[in-house]
Amino acid sequence: MMRIKYTLLLLAFLTQLPVQATVRVPKLVGDHMVLQRDKLLQLWGWADAGEAVTVSFRGKSYPAKTGGPGGKWTVALPAQPAGGPYEMTIKGQNTLQIKDILLGDVWLASGQSNMEWPLQQNVVNFKQEIAQANFPRIRLLNVQDATAATPQADFNSKGWKVCGPQTVGDFSAVAYFFGRDLHQQYKVPIGLISSEWGGTPAEAWTSGQALRKFPEFSPQVAALESGAGSARQQADYQAALAAWKKSPAGQDRGLLHGQPSWADPTYAATNWPTMQLPGIWEGQTDHPELSSFDGIVWLRKDVTLPAAAAGQALTLSLAQIDDRDSTWFNGVLVGTTNGYAQPRRYTVPAAAVRAGRNVLTVRVVDTGGGGGIWGKPEELYLKTATQTMPLSGPWHYQTAYDPASVPKNPFPGGTQNQPTMLYNAMIAPLVPYALKGVIWYQGESNAGRAYQYRTLFPALIQDWRTQFGQKDLPFLYVQLASFGPQQDQPADYDWAELREAQLMTLAQPRTGMAVALDLGNPDDIHPLNKQDVGHRLALTARQVAYGEKNIVASGPTYKSMTVDGNRIRLQFDNVGSGLMLQDSSGPHLKGFAIAGVDRKFVWAQGKLEGNTLVLYSDQVPTPAAVRYAWGNSPFVNLYNKENLPASSFRTDTWPGSTEGKK
Repeated sequence: MMRIKYTLLLLAFLTQLPVQATVRVPKLVGDHMVLQRDKLLQLWGWADAGEAVTVSFRGKSYPAKTGGPGGKWTVALPAQPAGGPYEMTIKGQNTLQIKDILLGDVWLASGQSNMEWPLQQNVVNFKQEIAQANFPRIRLLNVQDATAATPQADFNSKGWKVCGPQTVGDFSAVAYFFGRDLHQQYKVPIGLISSEWGGTPAEAWTSGQALRKFPEFSPQVAALESGAGSARQQADYQAALAAWKKSPAGQDRGLLHGQPSWADPTYAATNWPTMQLPGIWEGQTDHPELSSFDGIVWLRKDVTLPAAAAGQALTLSLAQIDDRDSTWFNGVLVGTTNGYAQPRRYTVPAAAVRAGRNVLTVRVVDTGGGGGIWGKPEELYLKTATQTMPLSGPWHYQTAYDPASVPKNPFPGGTQNQPTMLYNAMIAPLVPYALKGVIWYQGESNAGRAYQYRTLFPALIQDWRTQFGQKDLPFLYVQLASFGPQQDQPADYDWAELREAQLMTLAQPRTGMAVALDLGNPDDIHPLNKQDVGHRLALTARQVAYGEKNIVASGPTYKSMTVDGNRIRLQFDNVGSGLMLQDSSGPHLKGFAIAGVDRKFVWAQGKLEGNTLVLYSDQVPTPAAVRYAWGNSPFVNLYNKENLPASSFRTDTWPGSTEGKK
């Protein structure tokens, strides 16, 4: 009894003691982090109300300001030069020890899939690049994908990583090559924060505060902030979707009692419609039922093999598949892969291969955005010991269920495509961490609204500068690379108008643009030469962010036009050591079109006279306008002698195909 009484007294005493709160910090603050040199450093975290917090760094202690919302504390450290490694102690009622901190330059990398594209993902010479990535004074921090209706206090991440062969493969290739160039140039530590999401529009990365100025976005922002347009709608949709999945209408018709019956080679699929592959199914106008379909589609193709191939293992390449696939050969499962950017390379076992007719079946699960087998036609093949058989062309397809039966998603394509949802979850938690600048690779998802991008993109730039409290924050971006089909004659193109909007954004102070027209591929929206993209961004950084006045940081940019009889003379800025043409042979000067006041463009003839480009056409006696590289995948002809390409441009202001589209 005495023992019990003593225990009760001890418990009563302990319950009277103050609760020991735990001082904590955001994912930005941790071992191996990089702090921005030569700038006031604002750090923050959370603690119990009334708890004193002290930050000690480089022999000095700084009391934090406490009492913020949710127990938030903040501290400002004075600007300090590059160096390290250092340690930091954060002390409240507990103590945190942060180790291996460097002071250098911190760059935020953001945008969509071309910024997201990891180094290990088929980038040119990626194996060699990864093996040689021994740069311990470059640090990498990846912000994991997330969405939110309101600004968040923190983000998901595995923390800062020291750059090396074991860590760099999953990181943004463009950001890495950019940071490597700057690290080698200036010999200072580089911190790279990667926060991007493939297939997303610019408005998703912009704060609600900035978007309220746009009538087309302000109602959505208001609904999100009130809760009426986000959590409630999403909850209702998820409940309806769960009920549908349990209903007969929501069952995969290709699976019979859990078996892949549509993968059975004896199953007759001859009455299925066909689609051309590779190609995202939403972009194929012959299949309107798939224009906004996010779900499961089965694909089948018959392959005829010679007798010599029977009983021999095969190599199967299916380019890339958005998003997940299960693949069978003659009913034998040969592989499954998840990830829209992952190459599909499977080995078909010898026992599954026979002479004559063979059946290849792919079950594609599209979780949002584009869906299907995509990539280069030459990446779609079946290889025997003696020959390579192309698989591009028509494939039979069938949806796993009736698309009309699926509950309608209030956020088509996913919440990541909604205004301000990515800013709230993936940018707001970084504010106000001190940065050297921003690099941005995005625009593909806004190409259909290119005229809107003329104001939306500058608004995003100004928004981030305001949010981070750096009014002159350098903002560098990549102009869209070539992608998509090109017509034989001059025409209007959404992508050309988006590039024009990007070019116009150079009017904003402290901006720079890396032209990537010559790095693209008409059949692949993800150019694999990320080295030159990173290098060209680094050149603009050296000029815009680091103040190198004598560096040639870009290719030629259109300056002015004069009409001289039946000829137009063009002048350019950023000519470097002089202009040059890659190909001026033949009857036309490749890449240039000319028109009169009738606005009918034809291909131009012409030549360089020093740094002046003279253009004309016998079909246009009184010329009024010129367009260069105006297309999806135009011929890139004009460079300076530093081998940097000119941006596409036009001299006219005639209405474009995306004007008014919002």
